[in-house]
Amino acid sequence: MVEIERKFLVLSTAFLNEASNEMRIVQAYLNSDAERAVRVRINGDKGYLTIKGKGNETGTTRFEWETEIPIADADKLLLLCEEGIIEKNRYEIQIGKHLYEVDVFKGENEGLILAEIELKSEDERFEKPHWLGTEVTGDERFYNAYLSKHPFRSW
Repeated sequence: MVEIERKFLVLSTAFLNEASNEMRIVQAYLNSDAERAVRVRINGDKGYLTIKGKGNETGTTRFEWETEIPIADADKLLLLCEEGIIEKNRYEIQIGKHLYEVDVFKGENEGLILAEIELKSEDERFEKPHWLGTEVTGDERFYNAYLSKHPFRSW
């Protein structure tokens, strides 16, 4: 139940040529407290409930628990969420032995493109594609819970 993840800005849409999968994501927060976030997500035709804990000092590692829920339940729970819906298209790109998930944000966060990579350890080496930009791991401004309250377009 531990997530080890690094997050980067994306420099260009060149990643689209390498994408193997695309899905639409809509999500919102039942609780976006800094110590814990409780998220409802619709990912394609599936619903999920996720709890994330506060990250470590680097923001790379944190508790994460997720379970699939019926999409009808996810639709109902979205109505109970705090204000601020996150909408994005997610692209999956395999680079070497790692899977990058690139999120192209829509709505109030349009213009923001982030890439995430999950690792087995904080010091695991990974290949960085040419379209990967500045690392923003641990920068809370780029957490979805923050973006739901402080959209990228208002920065």
